[in-house]
Amino acid sequence: MAAGCTGGGASSKGEEAEAPDDPKKVSGTIKVLTHRTDLVQDGTMKEYAAEFNKTYPNVKVEFEALTDYEGEVKIRMNTDNYGDVLMIPAAIKKNDYPKFFASLGSQAERSKKYRFTDFTTVGGKVYGQSPIGVTPGFIYNKRVWQEAGVTDWPTTPAEFIADLKAIKSKTDAIPYYTNFKDMWPLSQWTGAIGSVSCDVQANDKLAASDPWAKGGELRTIDTLLYDIVHHGLVEKDPTTTNWEGSKPKLAKGEIATMWLGSWAITQMQAAAEEAGTDPDDVGFMPFPAQKDGVFCPLVAPDYNQAVSIHSQHKQAARAWIDWFTDKSGYAEDNLTLSPVKGAPLPDVLKPYEDAGVKFIELDQTNTALVNEIDNASEIGLNKPDYRQDLVDLARGARKGSLEDYFADLSKRWTDAAKTAGS
Repeated sequence: MAAGCTGGGASSKGEEAEAPDDPKKVSGTIKVLTHRTDLVQDGTMKEYAAEFNKTYPNVKVEFEALTDYEGEVKIRMNTDNYGDVLMIPAAIKKNDYPKFFASLGSQAERSKKYRFTDFTTVGGKVYGQSPIGVTPGFIYNKRVWQEAGVTDWPTTPAEFIADLKAIKSKTDAIPYYTNFKDMWPLSQWTGAIGSVSCDVQANDKLAASDPWAKGGELRTIDTLLYDIVHHGLVEKDPTTTNWEGSKPKLAKGEIATMWLGSWAITQMQAAAEEAGTDPDDVGFMPFPAQKDGVFCPLVAPDYNQAVSIHSQHKQAARAWIDWFTDKSGYAEDNLTLSPVKGAPLPDVLKPYEDAGVKFIELDQTNTALVNEIDNASEIGLNKPDYRQDLVDLARGARKGSLEDYFADLSKRWTDAAKTAGS
């Protein structure tokens, strides 16, 4: 991937997209690349643009929705033509952000108002901003859990297993649905890192520890998934699961529980309305672990929007990002957390507020090193493969013991850590 120069021969590196002082003086046509094909197709993004134009009348916003967002944008970023505003693809290394994106300003300044600034900070400057915050957790059918006699959230993995066993014995629902076949939902389990220990340094500590040692975060997380499957609390054949089909099944109470994220709540509620069941049956609970009697769910950004270093209308592009983050109502519309500090929680997370949960944001200082170790170990913390192997082990489709499996992961991780960063 190469980053060239913007118009006029100016160097692309270290450029800034300045915030506009006078909205009436900002003009130009900007192209916004998005993965939200649904919102472009149903006209929602056009409605956002119309509202934006009430403040910025001289900026025309065009949208390009991409089904395979990651794949297409990664290729396009070999050129200078990847829109004016785009969501930062996962394939772009953090240290390379200044080659591709214009700075939104200093972290010292932006962090006063916004969450998640450290996720895109390089050299003290911020290169992207997520319009929403999401928290991982268990989507569950409240009616089914109540039918099983469970009214309180489990606070330990053992309690969670006991509750799923109660669901199996007292209801007709599948206690837990793995979404094994679609693969990506299994990678969501890594999002529980930090919730086990209530430690904002949990991710950084992976660089200097064995995550699968006794007491390790990933050992606790992966043991829970193993036990759910091993005790027969999942669908009969995980290789036949269907993500789209799972939504109405959970909404109707045929499935009791799935580990996903707060972003999925609206999709499950929509499925409930379509199925003619009560959207209020869709609940959300944190990972079953507490520190000093308090749940510590993680909150993290979704895709971060950025301004292309090659945009000829950087101020207009910056105006769109700021407006979309601050004024669009996108976070509220999607029942997610606002990235603006001090903003109220969405109604669907009111139970979290009532329960006194403590949202934590993981420190990102060692993220690049952790990623390097992960890549060298070929484990793939954010890929589904090793958890598919874990599920296969738990259901007897793969030979071996859980202890041996963890020992192998531990060895690969610690061996990779010895040479990483050198």
